[in-house]
Amino acid sequence: MSSSTALSGQSPIAETAPLSLCAREPHVPADRLVAEMVPPPRFDSVRFDTYVPDPNQRSQIEAVKVLSDFAAGLGGAHASGSGRRKWFGRKPSAPSAPLGVYLDGGYGVGKTHLLASLWHATPAEPALKAFGTFVELTNLVGALGFQQTVKTLSGHRLLCIDEFELDDPGDTVLVSSLLSRLVEAGVALAATSNTLPGKLGEGRFAAADFLREIQGLSSHFRPLRIDGEDYRHRGLPEAPPPYSDEQVTRAAYATEGASLDDFPSLLDHLARVHPSRYGALTDGLRAVCLTEVQPVPDQSTALRLVVLADRLYDREVPVLASGLPFDRLFSEEMLNGGYRKKYFRAISRLTALARDAKDLVAK
Repeated sequence: MSSSTALSGQSPIAETAPLSLCAREPHVPADRLVAEMVPPPRFDSVRFDTYVPDPNQRSQIEAVKVLSDFAAGLGGAHASGSGRRKWFGRKPSAPSAPLGVYLDGGYGVGKTHLLASLWHATPAEPALKAFGTFVELTNLVGALGFQQTVKTLSGHRLLCIDEFELDDPGDTVLVSSLLSRLVEAGVALAATSNTLPGKLGEGRFAAADFLREIQGLSSHFRPLRIDGEDYRHRGLPEAPPPYSDEQVTRAAYATEGASLDDFPSLLDHLARVHPSRYGALTDGLRAVCLTEVQPVPDQSTALRLVVLADRLYDREVPVLASGLPFDRLFSEEMLNGGYRKKYFRAISRLTALARDAKDLVAK
């Protein structure tokens, strides 16, 4: 049951009750999925010159230069040499060298900042550049169909894929085929991930057929390693401890545009909403207030929570919570398994959003 009403015996501060994520069942048309393939609001204003490299990490300084040069090289005609490729007639030959860069590094080293900066720096109108997470890209294929997705993206100058992850063998084949077609059409590629291209899928599935697909995919990219510590916690105070149910509820009633749900109910609701709609699930929210935060019960639920954490982080929505702290969401088995980097990223991002929510309690 959603915690969308005040605790017993407590008078709400605002006249209107908080929103509830559990009451939302958004439907997202395919054209919105295409139109929203731009850097998320958090990265609207980032540029290469706003990226602050760690002076002790030369790879971060080098990454800015490599990507700046890559963006400059994408000026002029479409990479195939003829603008939007004609669909009838001879296909352009595939480039002999990798037509893409692959930013590999741990969570919190600024990979998404750099990827968004590349998108902004590429000299092409926004309609000819696409930016989305790996999940959003696979959702686009699901909404449009494979051939229409190829047609939609083939005229682009650049496709940026954030958090490149292969969560199941089917997605491996799908994305490998899609990117091969786009490279053939002359589209430049850029991606971020926590895993080198040749190691994608390691620790998740090991079937020889899919490993072959992964190796073929890696040939489209020049790997660019970025070392460093998580900037979200670099020199910042510790994340605030969880609050009481009463504090969270009062803050939700006092904050216009806040949602209020109990954590177990939210996890159940996420299972009924496709991850492609999690962005729409958060439309218009000023804050997310959660009571009764507890360990995530299984891996499927955990992966859905990771997607929601990404969407909240992209949209800079503060998260105020009671119960367990976010670094205890995932079991030791999960944190030591094949999806550990996803879980650590979610912890990092939720911790940052919890820090952003501290001022809500003072209201």
